[in-house]
Amino acid sequence: MATAPLTRDPADSRPRTDGITRTLRATLRQRITLSRESYALLLILAVAAVLYTWAIGRAGVHPYYSAAVRSMAADWHAFVFGGLDPSGSLTLDKIPGALWPQALSVRLFGPYNWAAVLPQVLEGLLAVWALHRIVRAWAGPLAGLLAALALTLTPVTVALNRHNIPDTLLVLLLVLAAGSLQKAVHTGKLLPLLVCGTWVGLAFQAKMLQAWLVLPVFAAVYQLAAPGSWWDRARRLLLAGITALVVSCSWPLLVWVTPAASRPYLDGTTNNNPFTLVFGYNGLSRFGHDPHALGAVAGTAASRTSGNTGWSMVVNHDVGPQIAWLLPLAVLALALGVWWRAGRPRTDGPRTGFLLWGGWLVMHLVVFSSSNGNHGYYMAVLAPALAALAGGGIALFRSEYRAGGRRRAALPVAVGITALWAAVIDGPHSDFAPWLLPVVLMLGLCGTVGLWTSGPHTTRPAIHSALAASLAAVLLTPAVWAASCLNPRYPGSPIEPLAGPVGPGFHGTHHHRAKVLRNPLNTPSTRDTALLKYLSAHRSGEKYLLATQAAYGAEPLLRATPQPMLVMGGFTGLTPYPTAPRIGDLVSTHQLRYALLTTRRPSTPASAWVKKNCTAISPRAYGQTSDGSFTLYDCAGGKK
Repeated sequence: MATAPLTRDPADSRPRTDGITRTLRATLRQRITLSRESYALLLILAVAAVLYTWAIGRAGVHPYYSAAVRSMAADWHAFVFGGLDPSGSLTLDKIPGALWPQALSVRLFGPYNWAAVLPQVLEGLLAVWALHRIVRAWAGPLAGLLAALALTLTPVTVALNRHNIPDTLLVLLLVLAAGSLQKAVHTGKLLPLLVCGTWVGLAFQAKMLQAWLVLPVFAAVYQLAAPGSWWDRARRLLLAGITALVVSCSWPLLVWVTPAASRPYLDGTTNNNPFTLVFGYNGLSRFGHDPHALGAVAGTAASRTSGNTGWSMVVNHDVGPQIAWLLPLAVLALALGVWWRAGRPRTDGPRTGFLLWGGWLVMHLVVFSSSNGNHGYYMAVLAPALAALAGGGIALFRSEYRAGGRRRAALPVAVGITALWAAVIDGPHSDFAPWLLPVVLMLGLCGTVGLWTSGPHTTRPAIHSALAASLAAVLLTPAVWAASCLNPRYPGSPIEPLAGPVGPGFHGTHHHRAKVLRNPLNTPSTRDTALLKYLSAHRSGEKYLLATQAAYGAEPLLRATPQPMLVMGGFTGLTPYPTAPRIGDLVSTHQLRYALLTTRRPSTPASAWVKKNCTAISPRAYGQTSDGSFTLYDCAGGKK
């Protein structure tokens, strides 16, 4: 007997087969897309790793911060309180949070420049990765990759990540905070909002009050766009604000409850109060007209007269090439991203992202333009916002371009404006890479015209070529300036790390930097070697190797040796520690014998006591014909 085959009627099987086929194809396309995206992200991170680590062994470390890092790596008490020297007699003039990773690295790997810079490299790479994940969740894979690439190629980011200045950790922690806020807005849950407050509090440990600049923006975005009633949103914000405040003030509170005799004196203060250090010396004194706000000593001249202030600061001769390449694109993306989403529900996600990153950008520009002066590298905190807006904007414009209609013009207009803006920023530096500007303008012209004139009958390769030219026109100039950090002719100052032919020490059009202060860890100069040898040979049990007038004289010696030193007057030389009677007590109890004074710092009662009661030593005693502006004094036995 014949058996019927085990098959269904063709009319019944076709839809199910087609459905399975479509599902398999969709899954395969998704896996291919994810695979391509992963490879692209790995490539971006590889580029970032090269830019941040190339020749890291000769990285220029900040003389003041690296001296503290060497001391903090040598003693746990100095580590916790941020002692400038291993004995922990005086702190940094900052919260030490950003230097903790550096001190741990130096303690683990040894006193080398690359060990101090390595945490900055890792922080920079993590910031690129985190920004990709955050922007991807907001605006899609293309936007995430473009944001990561833009952040990687921001010149000031590259310059900063190759040094050991605290802003790199600040940027990472604030990016993580923005990601937590984005998640809190999307889910309406309390935990991500509390995590956001924690990240901001940790960022406070890196750069103090600057970390709080995002709080008004975060609060406004959450209150505007998060789900739930107005009261529920306000209640959650209050709890997150308390979290941020508690975490932010954890170190000042620890110092405040510790007896003064059991911790270092706080540099930058006249009253040894941690809140004066944070809110006076590093806060109000830098934004008001009173340099002694809340009991602070007068701030550094560089921070009050750097000239980078006012609304034009971000596009001036030095700062513009570091950060401003994508500024018009970011502003256009912000404006159109919000305008085109008008009328959407309050919780609209795409609009919320533009408000978040746009608010970050605007808030920092307003505050920086109102301060007494900013170092160029302060602008690194603008880079995540500019990168996110640029990535999200290009993805939005591309989507509208493919959809057709009047909005499709936004993409070629954005490309053209960005290319022309590159001419404005790069024009004053035409001697640097003279080929760059013509190439960028040509790419911008090709991309703009190609996109503008394309139509339904334009081939896909032609459109892809126009898009490639457009992307190159947008990113080539910052990429070239960022890559200049790899050239020994543009090493960047350890005190003012900037990319390209700008900043302290650069002269003329010969691409040559003057010699800058580059005393590596554990490798003293000939003069410092001779001085340390003399001091060690004549030391007879004193606690301190010597006392110095301000940090200026102590820095190279502290980088070279973990021996305790008394830094009189702190960073500025004006901090009233130690007092003249205290110096006398240390000398009389044989805890201090030598003092190193300089004419480059103001006289204080302590330095006056040394001049009056101690004997000047000829530099020939330690093998030098002269010692510049320094004079070594021997306080044993009084003045002779």
